[in-house]
Amino acid sequence: MQKVRIIGVPEHFNLPWHLAIEEGAFEERGIDLEWTDIPEGTGKMAQLLKNNETDLAIILSEGIVKSITEDANEAKIVQKFVQSPLLWGIHVGANSSYTKLEELANTKAAISRFGSGSHLMAFVNAKNLGWKTDELNFEVINNLDGAIAALTNGTADYFMWEHFTTKPLVDSNIFRRLGDCPTPWPCFVIAASASFLKEKSNLIAHILEVINTYTVEFKTIPSIDRTLANRYGQKLEDIQQWLSNTRWSQEQLTLTELHKIQDTLLQLNIIEEKLPSGNLLF
Repeated sequence: MQKVRIIGVPEHFNLPWHLAIEEGAFEERGIDLEWTDIPEGTGKMAQLLKNNETDLAIILSEGIVKSITEDANEAKIVQKFVQSPLLWGIHVGANSSYTKLEELANTKAAISRFGSGSHLMAFVNAKNLGWKTDELNFEVINNLDGAIAALTNGTADYFMWEHFTTKPLVDSNIFRRLGDCPTPWPCFVIAASASFLKEKSNLIAHILEVINTYTVEFKTIPSIDRTLANRYGQKLEDIQQWLSNTRWSQEQLTLTELHKIQDTLLQLNIIEEKLPSGNLLF
């Protein structure tokens, strides 16, 4: 049995991995896939990949591209995981005086860490709204609990996080959502660390074959909407809407998709150069 370490956010997108692990699908291939939740998100996961402290990560596309390009991370993208965009909700505290997105210009954004999706998508949102992206202000809050504290006590003004993950906080009057900002590209990819690619790359095809079997059939699993709602504390109607919006992938990131991510990050001065696709794709 070969041990493989894998990390991802504790969100509904990753249920196919948990089902495959629980049903022994990887063990049948001689793989002991050890999953660890990383609530801090993409910035933390990119660092773990760079340090070879994990073998695989289910990570935001823009975050791993930024990390490979700017942070000397030798990880590579081995496949897309979710083809559809991620819908980033833009939230303020329930008692905030802000009622419109336009009012958030020149205020402080809560981010899980620099290089995270909440950080990078703040630039995309600012560009969409015509703000000066070089004047953005940030407060590092580490995770969702930190965001709740920051928006409640006023140390940050707004916070961007996945729409449906934060929906219970909106429903319970902790956050108010002022709008949404979808990613202009497929949202999640599977990335592998440099050491894993060097030492165990022969396992990648087996791992992808298993997870792709699960994602192809995921939406047809009986009562999968109820399973998701129960496991992730979501309302059934919200999960059903999320399922209808979400498409998993079984293919590698295309060059067109990669170039769009790179061009956007370059335009926003988040990266200083575009790397050849061979530096980013396995």
